[in-house]
Amino acid sequence: MAKNLRTKIPPSDTLIVCDIDASATAKFVQEVTDGSSKLDIQVAKNARELAEKSETIICSLPGPESVKVVFGSILAGPVPPQLGKERLFIDCSTIDLRTSHDVAQAVISSGLGQFVDAPMSGGVVGAQTASLTFMFGASASPQLIDRVRSVLLLMGKNVWHLGVQGAGLVGKLTNNYLLAINNIATAEAMNLGIKCGVDPKVLSDMINSSTGRCWPSAVNNPVPGVTEAAPASRNYEGGFGIHLMKKDLKLAMDVAEELRVPLSLAENAMELYKQTEKKHQRKDFSVVYQYIASQSS
Repeated sequence: MAKNLRTKIPPSDTLIVCDIDASATAKFVQEVTDGSSKLDIQVAKNARELAEKSETIICSLPGPESVKVVFGSILAGPVPPQLGKERLFIDCSTIDLRTSHDVAQAVISSGLGQFVDAPMSGGVVGAQTASLTFMFGASASPQLIDRVRSVLLLMGKNVWHLGVQGAGLVGKLTNNYLLAINNIATAEAMNLGIKCGVDPKVLSDMINSSTGRCWPSAVNNPVPGVTEAAPASRNYEGGFGIHLMKKDLKLAMDVAEELRVPLSLAENAMELYKQTEKKHQRKDFSVVYQYIASQSS
């Protein structure tokens, strides 16, 4: 995402990066400083320094506690003069609605600017190719919506304004609940066909030309060798970690429980991902196929 920003924002702007892992930012700067761009790239020591120097702040963090820590450091103490102008805070993390709402209220009440939840879909490949889909929640101000959309289009291909603050997260959780189920269904269907003697590549091509087609079958097929670019074809390395899918599924389940909305497949899906993770830690979530296949041997 940062590499896409680096290539698309005007040379007159400054790109400031920050990560708790200093080696990650150092590696990024080394990779993109090749003399082909006059864009100024700086590394901030912490989130507070980054916010002081920036007009638009984009965060992508692993969970709600990280979001609380980062925004807590940004908002801690009195607002100095250099933080006086209104900023746009875009949080691309996938977290719970309550935390997002609390942080949004804290940002607004501080007078620092606007807060927008804008989680994304598309995985590692989407981030690398700037083809991500962003879904964001913000007030109905046309100026704010246009500003957010223009920023997100620097990193993605599709941008959806779904409603007020929090609506972006609702969109992400509903999407990833469906993804979690589709992934399991694809793994089970492929396993069934393979056990019956059908060639996996032929089976996949048939499904993807028929009504069973979905993202896990067409793009992230869970069977090794079927889709060359999929994590399954490189020992399930990279991609969307199974621990992240568990987190997103749990967030969707929590919202559903609070609102008393039935998710009849959620419990079984969560249990299957838990059992899979015990044997295949830190792998792409499509590794659930390996677990399913091993159970039917």
